[in-house]
Amino acid sequence: MSKKVVAMILAGGKGTRLEALTKKTAKPAVSFAAKYRIIDFPLSNCANSGINTVGVLTQYESTDLDAYVGNGEKWGLNGVHALLTSLAPRQTEEGANWYKGTADAITQNLDFLDENDPEYVLILSGDHIYKTLYNDMIDLHIDTEADATISVIEVDPKEASRFGIMAVDKNDRIVEFQEKPKQPKSNLASMGVYVFTWKVLRKYLVEDAANPKSDHDFGNNIIPKMLNDGLKMQAYRFKGYWRDVGTLASLHQANMDIALDDRMLDLYESDRTTRIYTQDTYSVPQYIGPEGSIKRSIANQGAIILGSCDSCVISSDAVIEEGAVCTRCVIMRGARVKVGAQVNNAIIAPDVVIESNEKINLNSDEIVLISNGGK
Repeated sequence: MSKKVVAMILAGGKGTRLEALTKKTAKPAVSFAAKYRIIDFPLSNCANSGINTVGVLTQYESTDLDAYVGNGEKWGLNGVHALLTSLAPRQTEEGANWYKGTADAITQNLDFLDENDPEYVLILSGDHIYKTLYNDMIDLHIDTEADATISVIEVDPKEASRFGIMAVDKNDRIVEFQEKPKQPKSNLASMGVYVFTWKVLRKYLVEDAANPKSDHDFGNNIIPKMLNDGLKMQAYRFKGYWRDVGTLASLHQANMDIALDDRMLDLYESDRTTRIYTQDTYSVPQYIGPEGSIKRSIANQGAIILGSCDSCVISSDAVIEEGAVCTRCVIMRGARVKVGAQVNNAIIAPDVVIESNEKINLNSDEIVLISNGGK
């Protein structure tokens, strides 16, 4: 793709619904599936698609995320003809401002985009779990001569009010857009993945920035304005696994999807074209003791399992001591479950210690977060 396409990953949200997990960490930097961080997915998707100019727009608790993104080496985005850079809000002659919304985040980085001068801009979220190549979506955008193309997925009609919802004609041209409607007219939900023709988007961003009544948001402002102006808006139907992991329940469920059914999102395939890349932890080998038991689970290197784990996701350097029983747990890096403890349906935050013989959330279908700040 070279610089024909520049990707901009929105990674600055607070992620407050993940509670203690994002108290000092940006949501895209949160652990996922034992080995990865959430932002590994859009970054790997870009790299696998041949998109080698990427801006990561950070804001909330960005230090850890900036350090993790680094120079892009983990995803092969640090070559002579590649560029991965973090883009935080900056102080300018006009003053210093946080990103006011998703569109404003792009507007504040017009200079980055102008310098790279792409034909198309790919806008992504930094906190969604999915594997894809963006090439087909970009090709559809070009072939249909669209001004904007939005990736959509069919959702349960009962959940549709949580999303931006599209109505389309027989050619999948978008004819109506509703942002989180109380009474959705379809179940085609926006994935927060957009392709824009850059010259068109730039004009709308500049106009939006000058409007004091705007929320400066793609879903609330930019997309409805483009649609009302009669621009060509195309829907791209995504087929595959996609999850927004913005809540504890959705983060836990997505981890369980990986542990219990590798067909939903295959992280084990040998095909490198859609492999997800991440940082090596350089931990010691995984160890399962003589009385240890692990089934329907995934465990990263450095995990020590002396007790019993069923339907669990176990990160590096986690320890499950003798007689401990963990069921449907997401156990993050460095956590320790001591002798005889029993834990069910839980996310155990990094470095948390669960004391001996403690019993947590047994016989409950609700998901609990166990953190150093308390359960």
